[in-house]
Amino acid sequence: MHEVLDDTAAQVILTIESGDSIRRVAQHLQTPYETVRQAVNRLEDAGYVRYDDSLSVVDESVRDAARELVAASAGVSPPSIEEAYVIPQFGDWPFAFTRIDAVYVWTQGGYQVGREPDDYPLFLAVREQDVDAWEAFFESFGLPTAFERQPGDDLDGPLQILLEPRPSLDIEHVVGYPVIPRTETIEYMRENYAQFQSALAMLDRMYDDLNLGVTYRETERAQP
Repeated sequence: MHEVLDDTAAQVILTIESGDSIRRVAQHLQTPYETVRQAVNRLEDAGYVRYDDSLSVVDESVRDAARELVAASAGVSPPSIEEAYVIPQFGDWPFAFTRIDAVYVWTQGGYQVGREPDDYPLFLAVREQDVDAWEAFFESFGLPTAFERQPGDDLDGPLQILLEPRPSLDIEHVVGYPVIPRTETIEYMRENYAQFQSALAMLDRMYDDLNLGVTYRETERAQP
């Protein structure tokens, strides 16, 4: 099995939901289509994945082996920021990016604020009933979890996962990422208007149906 399960193949297995297309898996992994297609071919030849108009994993023991491999890899080489956005999709429970990350997702990566490469929290809305499972899941990847942002100096690495427990989740998808609804994201942005005024203007330009009436002009650089 391990001859076939390199990191890419393991991630493909963990991402597949029955009925998926290769393109959908590639989008969720933020990985080139051809790379995912080649991994699917190897997995299908080995009997771990079926591909008959759509994808499915043959049994859960394959997922378990893939999860162990990806977690072990994270133990050797800590996840990057880009990888941290993909890792939650390997869990067995629903989630949605929220707060700053909801803005980041809805602007399709166009707006980033309040984070640096050496101090980078990710904000995830999860169901209250799944909190313990998510904490154990992220611990297996060496990623600390909390409910409030922790000082970067208190952490061993740059990443922390901020969990926001909710009774239930309303999830939309944008370029492969699960995210809280756009209306809720805009409400959060309006509550923090000074921080997100330019992002609101960006959303207004991106989505024709919004008509937020927000304008924002960058301050002109002083001339010498």
